[in-house]
Amino acid sequence: MMKKKIIVANWKMNYDLHETTFFLRNFLKYIKEKKICHNKEIIIAPSFPFLHISNQISQGTLLKIAAQNIFFKDKGSFTGEISASMLKSIGIDIVIIGHSERRKFFLEDENSLLKKLKIAIKHKIKVIFCIGETYEDRNKNNQYSIIEKQLNNTIFHCSPNEIKLIYIAYEPIWAIGTGVTATIDQITKMHYFIRNIFYEKYGNTISSKISILYGGSINHLNAKNIIYSNNVDGGLIGNSSLNLEQFVKIVQY
Repeated sequence: MMKKKIIVANWKMNYDLHETTFFLRNFLKYIKEKKICHNKEIIIAPSFPFLHISNQISQGTLLKIAAQNIFFKDKGSFTGEISASMLKSIGIDIVIIGHSERRKFFLEDENSLLKKLKIAIKHKIKVIFCIGETYEDRNKNNQYSIIEKQLNNTIFHCSPNEIKLIYIAYEPIWAIGTGVTATIDQITKMHYFIRNIFYEKYGNTISSKISILYGGSINHLNAKNIIYSNNVDGGLIGNSSLNLEQFVKIVQY
């Protein structure tokens, strides 16, 4: 059976309550009327205050709601943090971990990301785990060693059963929000490399089943070519997911 393409919208710190509900209701109305998306897994990650109502709005539809972050403790004196059990209590069972913006602005290192990964898996929360190299890394031709190191220090501490709860999102940092998109050749080579090291670590069954998404300045003009490239199982969409018309075009492909 062919795997469903996975389209993830990461809204980051955008949209208030009205904008969030307006977008979701109109998006769901459109895909219902046009009878699209049955061959795709669509995930939207709104801001934390609106996760509950977003999940309520999407109940009984093909749309899934994800959180953008999680803390690595179950409870305690951690002002401002959100635990796995809190997410589960409002029906959220998908989370984004390891985004380069979290690494850069909140100094998340691979040790803390591994803890977040493990706490999510403990609570049976699926993880969209982001990896990617900087422009300097690629300019020095170090992109493959950087990606392998990121996986060795995090994902590869997981058992084969735990891997079943993980999606990989390859996002070259130099292409996030810059308008610069990796070429199809760059994308397919990296996705092949990632899948191959999963094969070396876990064998054919896991390497063939794991979903590897691409993220980095995907829009309605380039999405089809990227998402349907070899070894690409979907896309992690940033800015273009905030535009209802553009996002609809992306999920229609």
